[in-house]
Amino acid sequence: MKKIAIFASGNGTNLQRIAEYFKESDEIKVDIVIVNKKDAYAIERAKNLGIEYIYYNREEFYNSEKVLKTLMEREIDLIVLAGFLWLMPKNILKQFPNKIINIHPALLPKYGGKGMYGHHVHQAIVENKEKESGISIHFVNENYDEGEIIFQAKCEVGPEDTAETLADKIHILEQEHFPKIIESVLGRK
Repeated sequence: MKKIAIFASGNGTNLQRIAEYFKESDEIKVDIVIVNKKDAYAIERAKNLGIEYIYYNREEFYNSEKVLKTLMEREIDLIVLAGFLWLMPKNILKQFPNKIINIHPALLPKYGGKGMYGHHVHQAIVENKEKESGISIHFVNENYDEGEIIFQAKCEVGPEDTAETLADKIHILEQEHFPKIIESVLGRK
């Protein structure tokens, strides 16, 4: 059984989709959800899905071995960042080389980096009158959105699109592709 740890900071829609996708699997399971905000709705989703969750504050995350110890004790095979907004600490990166993936709501390398997440990305794309956007699923390294790209999917951006309508298009791509790519990455290990 391959085990996934999902790191989330917000609403947890991708967490829910991933957990539901693997719910009946005999080969892959979401083992733990790690959150860095006490009020993240991802906690409610984890509870509703029957998945254990753990909250870690910034001090514990960056200046202790607590998170790494949890991941090692649970024999995690893959870390999935699903709306998690902190950089991975070096100790976790070192222990999980090419075993941490993230999804970004744009076609990297465009519209990536610190501060480029969620609504900020969609707003920038609409303001710059881009003709297309999409999602990028990539390995995580020590920099925001600079790891090797695993998969991209595109959608059109029309002149009538707003940040909100673009977000809806991106959300559909995330829901469709993220679980399948996770499955594919775990199949290669």
